Amino acid sequence: MRKVLLAAWLPCICTAYAGGGNDIDFHNINEQKLIKLFQENKNSSPGQRIKTFSSLFLGNAYASNRLIGSNHANEKLVVDFGKLDCFTYLDYVESLRRSDSVHNFFENVIRTRYAKGEVSYLSRKHFFSDWVSGNQRNIKDVTRSVSRQAMTEQKELNRKKDGSPYIIGLEAKRRDISYIPANKIDADTLDMLRDGDYIGIYTKTPGLDVTHTGIFIRKKDGPVFRNASSLSRNMKVVDSPFLEYVRKQPGIVVYRAVNETPSQNHAQSTASFIIHSARQATNRQSKATQNTEKAA
Repeated sequence: MRKVLLAAWLPCICTAYAGGGNDIDFHNINEQKLIKLFQENKNSSPGQRIKTFSSLFLGNAYASNRLIGSNHANEKLVVDFGKLDCFTYLDYVESLRRSDSVHNFFENVIRTRYAKGEVSYLSRKHFFSDWVSGNQRNIKDVTRSVSRQAMTEQKELNRKKDGSPYIIGLEAKRRDISYIPANKIDADTLDMLRDGDYIGIYTKTPGLDVTHTGIFIRKKDGPVFRNASSLSRNMKVVDSPFLEYVRKQPGIVVYRAVNETPSQNHAQSTASFIIHSARQATNRQSKATQNTEKAA
């Protein structure tokens, strides 16, 4: 009965978002597969859920700048399982990890990707450390507990060396960023890492915290860095040998999903939330069109 209900509601959900001018594409992952995985993994640890859901995307294409929106264009909610960059990949995996149905997956994409659940360009979590700043309760920074040799640098995010912003209209954020230097990543560090830990590749570049993200996964042949790779030889989601990859980088940041029960939302309340969000997006688009016509 539950499968029928979910299958019946999915087109309504996707249609509601599409009606708001959004971009929804589940690619090769159908709702029946998701339903099965939600049921099979409802009692699994956060790390195991991340390991399971992240594997769905292996081989899917890398595409840069997949999100739609800017200072000059309305933000659209993008859900595209077929084309991912390193950040949207983690958005989808974390949102699936938090969900118990296809319905509240969409809610969780919004909560994972945007501050205060507001779908707008300046509300995007543009920086990896936005995942653990403020009152975030789903993810915690475990970098310093993973390694005693972790270092901390105070950075002013969104401020380039010349003082200009990376993102116009977004205030600079002074933030302490802890990272483990690449030459300090040893056997003890690997022992402390867990399946499903989110890994950020630390950068010394002023104004940025990381330049790439992925997931730590243990496999029989050794740990891997599961990531949406932009390397020309890959251009897809791949498992890269962990140590081989990270030792060429300045260092790593480690975030860990908090143990929680996936959200339990009724289909009706979830659909109402989504339809309401779509209506808000439609209203914003309509107002923007009216303003453009007046200006013309």
